Amino acid sequence: MRLVDLWKTKRPTLSFELFPARSDKAAVSLEQAIDALAALDPDFVSVTFGAGGSTREGSHQLLKKLKHEKGLEVLAYFAGYGLGPDDIVAVLDSYQALGVESVLAVRGDPPREEFKPHPDSLPYAADLVAFIRERYSFCVGVAGYPEGHIDAPSPAQDLDYLKHKLDRGAEYVITNYCYDNRFFFDFRERCRRAGIDVPILPGVMPIYSVKMMETLAKLCGATITDEIRQGIAALDADDKPGLVAFGIDQAVRQCTELLQADVPGIHIYTMDRSTSAVEIVNRLHTAGLM
Repeated sequence: MRLVDLWKTKRPTLSFELFPARSDKAAVSLEQAIDALAALDPDFVSVTFGAGGSTREGSHQLLKKLKHEKGLEVLAYFAGYGLGPDDIVAVLDSYQALGVESVLAVRGDPPREEFKPHPDSLPYAADLVAFIRERYSFCVGVAGYPEGHIDAPSPAQDLDYLKHKLDRGAEYVITNYCYDNRFFFDFRERCRRAGIDVPILPGVMPIYSVKMMETLAKLCGATITDEIRQGIAALDADDKPGLVAFGIDQAVRQCTELLQADVPGIHIYTMDRSTSAVEIVNRLHTAGLM
């Protein structure tokens, strides 16, 4: 199903993000997470695509498993950074052959290791959107940044670029996470004032560990609120279950507020884990919000 058609018939939706396993141990953990998350009957599951095509085969295999073995609707991320037109076509052809109907087109970050981009690679996500729309019937979405992309000169210019991506043919937006919903609500209001009227799906990142929280926030420019820092500071530094429980409580409050504000759904960044996501969704179900 094309995601925009899904949002025409059902709101709110439930979805999760997964990424390909990078080791045999991670593969076992991922398989367990998939089974637990599939039991929640999500509307779709997204699969990331590594920088420079680094997870090209793994992403394809995970999409195949989710769609054909688990019977789940899928969304394929596609990061175009550094890839030439032939590589882009090869990947998208393979997704089309799997029966994938929706993709999320992102620029992607340069790989950390030495990497030489193809001379004909597409420099921006908007170029990738246009490339896809000219050749395929995929339902194409793009990323949005409630606090502004970390490389953007200003929130206003970041919004201009988002509008450019939509003008090139994107049909929906999935946002980067933020811990304070005021960033999302302000972003959504600025989008509407700018004439952006496509579905804007908020991403939610539960707190899994302090190290992960700090690292990801630095990478993507997410603000860690004083309330979160104070709550974590009140916990025993070695209380890992307590920290996870705190993160679940935080995410439930955030999702509750978002759902009461008529978002099209909730997209949970699982980090290939299931415990937090399962508890969050069960609480939302109990509250009658999903």
